[in-house]
Amino acid sequence: MDDEQQVAGADAAHRSTDRLIRIFGRFVGTGYLIYLLLLIPDIGRSSEVVPGWWTPVTVVVVFGSGFAFGASTFHPSITVIRIAGSVAASAFPIMALLWWFAWDGIAFDQAGTFLAAFPGLAALAAATVWRPVPAFVHMTVGVVLVQLTNQALREPFPRSNIVAEIFFAMMFCTVFVAATLAAVRTGRILDATISEAHNDAARAAAASAREVERERFDALIHDEVMSSLLAVARHGRTPSLARQARSALAHLDDLTTGTVTDSFSADEALAQLRSAATTVDESIEFTVHAEELERSEDYPADVVRSIAAALAEALRNSRIHARSSNRSITARVGPSSLQVTVRDDGAGFDRRSVPPHRLGVAVSIEGRMRQLDGGSADIQSSAAGTTVQLRWTR
Repeated sequence: MDDEQQVAGADAAHRSTDRLIRIFGRFVGTGYLIYLLLLIPDIGRSSEVVPGWWTPVTVVVVFGSGFAFGASTFHPSITVIRIAGSVAASAFPIMALLWWFAWDGIAFDQAGTFLAAFPGLAALAAATVWRPVPAFVHMTVGVVLVQLTNQALREPFPRSNIVAEIFFAMMFCTVFVAATLAAVRTGRILDATISEAHNDAARAAAASAREVERERFDALIHDEVMSSLLAVARHGRTPSLARQARSALAHLDDLTTGTVTDSFSADEALAQLRSAATTVDESIEFTVHAEELERSEDYPADVVRSIAAALAEALRNSRIHARSSNRSITARVGPSSLQVTVRDDGAGFDRRSVPPHRLGVAVSIEGRMRQLDGGSADIQSSAAGTTVQLRWTR
């Protein structure tokens, strides 16, 4: 189970970042399509300046990789998307560099190369999938290459200042690249914050679970193990005590193996309550009042077990301290409710006189019922006897 939770946590660890990468990838892919449609005349003119292989290869490699980046955002794996984005980002400067090897140095074009129209779009692909430094290096290299290409192609014609052209293009592209990097970084920060919050919640839940398990173990030790040892000292070995000891061992085994039942039917719940009572006193009078229930009615196993344990503790207290001759248990089962009443006609007791180290009533009865959502315990004691009412409502 822990391994499954770790895998699920790893899958969700970068959810916001992954979502942003997909959004920017689709934006970049759409941008490549728009630029391709707008630059068709310039692409046709470029084929007259360089040998025939460069223009079609560049169109296929540069625009094809951009389309592939956009399409990859629908793939479930973020690794595939990052690879496609890296290919799209790398294709632009590579083809811009290959232009210098393809150009014959003779033909010129006053309009320059069509690649100069969208170096920032390729830089956006880099900013989406790369870290800031490589992304800015990519942008700088791409802008410088295409501006130098334009300068070379316009050689016989009036030219502008190459430094000013480079800086203007750099400033224009930087706005979009910086915004993309900031958005992706925000996604990473959000993911890290969510991950840390989940880790804190998991640590708190684990600590709470350990505390609940410790309380459950302490209650089991007090309710069954200690009571069995005290009964041995006072009454010796009896069939009832043997059953009680076996029950205690079975419950300890359940704690060790983690055996869990989610819910009990009404009959099963009553069987659990009756078993808890007869384990302590096999001759106890156990009366059941059952209201008409839906066939699918069930009760949470934790609720039934807690009431059964509190019932057993109340009965043990009666046998040990009240020494009464008459004890009875009444269980009332209704739609989404359970109520158990333990009565005796003993001398009763004063709650204020119970020493602080005696935890039977405070922990094993009241504390246990208080931990149940909808649970409560009411203890009334006088010279005429003691009544313990355990209630739970869904």
